[in-house]
Amino acid sequence: QTTRNRISAVVNRGDAQLILMDTPGFHKPKNKLGESMMRSVSDGMSGVDAVTLVVEAAPKFGFDPDNLPAAEVALIEEFKKRNLHAVLAVNKTDLLADRTELLSVISAYSRLYDFDAVVPVSAQNGDGVDELVAEQLKFSKPAPHFFDDGDTTDQADSVMVCEMIREKILLLLDKEIPHGTAVEVTKFSERENGIIDLEVTIYCEKDSHKGIIIGKKGAMLKKIGELAREDIEDFMGTKVYLQTWVKVKENWRDNLNYVRSMGYRDE
Repeated sequence: QTTRNRISAVVNRGDAQLILMDTPGFHKPKNKLGESMMRSVSDGMSGVDAVTLVVEAAPKFGFDPDNLPAAEVALIEEFKKRNLHAVLAVNKTDLLADRTELLSVISAYSRLYDFDAVVPVSAQNGDGVDELVAEQLKFSKPAPHFFDDGDTTDQADSVMVCEMIREKILLLLDKEIPHGTAVEVTKFSERENGIIDLEVTIYCEKDSHKGIIIGKKGAMLKKIGELAREDIEDFMGTKVYLQTWVKVKENWRDNLNYVRSMGYRDE
């Protein structure tokens, strides 16, 4: 539940252009935000040429071939209903002590669906990524490109900024706090010399969470800002001045108006 909106990435390979749509993870929604996320998953499977199911080669809590995660089984059932072409990407192969362990993972998922291809990959070191793209390209059809060759995503720069900051919150804070946060850009301006000024508000659900996000003498908020600014500067290709604030909006995830105001889809 780290991805909240459907986000498209643009990948150009020769004459072909892939539009990769990353959706929120399939789960049972517990609030209005979760319901919005699940609509995004359903919409993401409509009108696509193929899907890629990403599973882990080395699950954190062990692997039981007869007890696959319920969310993944439910998602595969959606593939069946829609009769979708599908590729199985088995990620995190770099964590395997013995690569023969891959066989049990591949066998368990292949029993549930007739995948067009199965590709072991490591997003960490890039192994298998070219092979995965090659399999996805097999589903491409003659058509005009949807995006200019230089485009990398369909998201506005402000949305990418929010995602980079939220990523740092997820990395630096644990338990429920990161999942109860939202990020909003309140100022985005560019100076004549190309420097970008950003003002950003981080929303959380409790005063206690606000204190944790800010940290002792502001140390945690400063660290979040510093790490995010580095990524934002790399993305923007210019120097960025970033100011961050933290505000409380109690139970915002279960308030449809708040969910909409944070930019999450509701239809």
